[in-house]
Amino acid sequence: MEERVVCTRRPIDLRQTLGPLCHGGARDPCVRIRPDGVWRATDTPLGPATVHLQASAATTVSARAWGPGAEAALDGVGDLVGADDDPPSLAGIHPLVTELERRTPGLRIGRTGAVLDALVPTVLAQKVIGAEAASAYRAMVRASGRPAPAPAPIPPRDLRLFLPPEPSWLLSTPYWSFHRWGVEQRRTTTVKTVAAQARRLGEAADLPLPEAHERLSAVPGVGPWTVNTVAMQALGDPDAVSVGDYWLKHIVSFALTGEARGTDERMLELLEPWRGQRGRVCRLLRIGGPRVPRFGPRLPFRAIAAH
Repeated sequence: MEERVVCTRRPIDLRQTLGPLCHGGARDPCVRIRPDGVWRATDTPLGPATVHLQASAATTVSARAWGPGAEAALDGVGDLVGADDDPPSLAGIHPLVTELERRTPGLRIGRTGAVLDALVPTVLAQKVIGAEAASAYRAMVRASGRPAPAPAPIPPRDLRLFLPPEPSWLLSTPYWSFHRWGVEQRRTTTVKTVAAQARRLGEAADLPLPEAHERLSAVPGVGPWTVNTVAMQALGDPDAVSVGDYWLKHIVSFALTGEARGTDERMLELLEPWRGQRGRVCRLLRIGGPRVPRFGPRLPFRAIAAH
């Protein structure tokens, strides 16, 4: 086991900061947020690792890691939790954003640097409800069968994490397996496309943000929503706005103007005063903004595997 203590410039709330990494929901096989901290299974250049993060003080994170990649994983903890994330104030433009910034001092924008780990589940979430995407991702990860390094002593069953699928496994997995997980041909093709370009896409983590966006956008099946979602998580881009998201445009419009329904164009217009930090504002509004009115039934969970 390796240990490390990371000090952040500002207070940190690990749940708020790392919550978006739970692509499979509360039962995500790769990331668990528990009362005792955040547990994450990841691959590193030195091998797989399991990392446990705890906020030992307002601006201090204690990290432990197990596995061949433990040291490399700990080297990335500062980026992961946004230790150097020190944004300009968002206050003074809209009273709700001013209040949310005051009430949410621990929200940091971190970066995993793991482009494929963010890209695959984001592709699975294209144009489907969140529960459907989470279910597909959980099934995919468990089917890939890569247990993460286990802490000692052996952890409880709900902490037996799995590593994300490897590109070679995604490429070799037949379509009927994806269909069984509830993923249709279009998303399957995109997942295999990004897996085939895994090395080149992974290099995006070391590029300037505009070049990284351009590289991700060049992949067939990867549009602005996918690019910006990945950019926020893997690249730590605080200005990334998920244009094309079913609910985000409504959340922003309702929170900032009271308009119950919005468009992507209206959302970008409203966010313009915060250019450079628009993604951060969206995160704040998702966490603490008013609940958007619903005017119809919830979208159904599609049983693709039954067809």
